This record gives sequence, C-alpha cells and structure tokens, in this order.
Amino acid sequence: MLKTSLISAAVGAAVVVAAFVLNPSPEQHRAEIRSAIAERSQLAGLLGIGALTAFASTYHPLGVASYTTVNDHIVSIGAFGMVFVRQPSVEK
Repeated sequence: MLKTSLISAAVGAAVVVAAFVLNPSPEQHRAEIRSAIAERSQLAGLLGIGALTAFASTYHPLGVASYTTVNDHIVSIGAFGMVFVRQPSVEK
C-alpha cells in the first residue's frame, strides 16, 4: 500500500515538473496564432493579419500552462508544449 502511494506521488510530481518545463513560450503562442489565422483564411494570411494579432497579443504564464489575450479575449491556450488557438466567437 505504501509502495503504491509513493509511486503515485512520484508520477504526479513528474507530471507537474513536465508541465512547468514544457509550458509554451510567448514565441510558440505567437507562431501558432500566425499559422492558425493563415490556415483559416488565405486573404488574412496574405495581409499579415496573423502576424498583427500575434504582435498585439499579451502572454500570461500560469506556471503549468499559459494563454494569450488580445483586447481581453483569450486567443490561445498552451500546456505540455502544445498551443491551441481558439476560434473567434461571434458576439451579438
């Protein structure tokens, strides 16, 4: 029973350490934002909208994860070395 608890604690600690080490950098977020916008619209890619959005984004590290915002809207979320760019929401 104690051995199982120690193994679980060690695995949990390893996951937390990995999350800290693999937390995406601001540059990784910005590169993914540029890429995602260019993939969604060729015109936006040609006009450099992705680069402009990436430049205007603000990086927020949380230790084990991170996110970027533009005008108080979350644009991307990252953890474990992966960055996910959110679809723009249509506001009424």
